[in-house]
Amino acid sequence: KNMEAESVFWLGLMIVLLVIELATMGLTTIWFAGGSLAAFIASMASAQLWLQIILFFGVSILLLIFTRPFAVHYINKNPARTNADSLIGKTGIVTEEISNLESQGQVQIQGQIWTARSVKEEVTMKPGEKVVVEEIRGVKLIVRRE
Repeated sequence: KNMEAESVFWLGLMIVLLVIELATMGLTTIWFAGGSLAAFIASMASAQLWLQIILFFGVSILLLIFTRPFAVHYINKNPARTNADSLIGKTGIVTEEISNLESQGQVQIQGQIWTARSVKEEVTMKPGEKVVVEEIRGVKLIVRRE
């Protein structure tokens, strides 16, 4: 009966860790899911609880040490840019005068209107001017003349 409860615990822990990993895709809990799988197998083989715990931590640590560098290098090689990040370097058209002093300005870029500010505090830009996105701060595009 006790062995059954341990098996259910390890299996449940593994499922929870895998769900967290799938939700975050951050390569954080996958190693411990592997450790809980090893402990689950040991519990099914009627191993003592202390051995299951040692296997959980041992396998988790070994997976972390030996497979994490490979996984980080190959899986997270090119992290996807967010939609906003992909605007950096793109050209847009000023639709409302950009004036940092007056806290105003809008740019149309790829069919969307964005709040915009100038890279240089003293520079204003008139509607119709072409601008290039230098960076994004919060929800504002920081732009310069093309």
